Amino acid sequence: MRDADGSLQGFSEISRDLSGSKESEARYRGLLEAAPDAMVVVDPSGKIVLLNVQAEKRFGYSRDGAAANARVVFGVILGTGVGGGVVVNRQIHDGRNRIAGEWGHNPLPWARADELPGPGCYCGKLGCIETFLSGAGLARDYRVRSGQQRTAVAIAEAAAAGDLLAHECLELYQDRLARSLASIINVLDPDAIVLGGGLSNLTCLYPALPALLKSYTFSADAGTPIMPAMHGDSSGVRGAAWLWPISA
Repeated sequence: MRDADGSLQGFSEISRDLSGSKESEARYRGLLEAAPDAMVVVDPSGKIVLLNVQAEKRFGYSRDGAAANARVVFGVILGTGVGGGVVVNRQIHDGRNRIAGEWGHNPLPWARADELPGPGCYCGKLGCIETFLSGAGLARDYRVRSGQQRTAVAIAEAAAAGDLLAHECLELYQDRLARSLASIINVLDPDAIVLGGGLSNLTCLYPALPALLKSYTFSADAGTPIMPAMHGDSSGVRGAAWLWPISA
């Protein structure tokens, strides 16, 4: 939980539960302070855990959302940041280090010369997927081309109104998203990928991605469904609720 000034309470307990080392404690402190949607909760067994809101959204996608009953689901958040989560047989797969699905902090795949070394990321690396596919990344691309500052929504509206620079930015965004998702398909080969977050509302993504993905996946016949979250901004709440069993 957080104090009124936004600082974290109970951090020692959290870091011990997640890592057991001072080095990891410092890392998690930095990550949590940079992630406004991070929450600390007590699970049904009484254990203090970090609640990954983005992962809970993905969990909701697989339970009663867009990918309900799919065996393997990769869920995506495209918004202020870029996050992900993996659900297998309707259960969250968090991994040994509890970072499963953190695709946003991998390098942008098949990066081109003008994309290297890439923008700086809060995690300390350069060229993370998040720096290209977040709302801020799309806004930066448009600002570099036009000299104007616009939100992702405004860029989409400008493209629809005939702004060629905005259209170019969206085409580049679609290609980068396809490259990034293709790397997930090559490793995980999920039955479905569900997009959430503000940028998932860009309707131009869904007709463009299938053909673009085939340019990058190992299988030229890859037909992984890419779909928007059924419950929109309510997905996180629904996913978190599914974690707690209904008492008899």
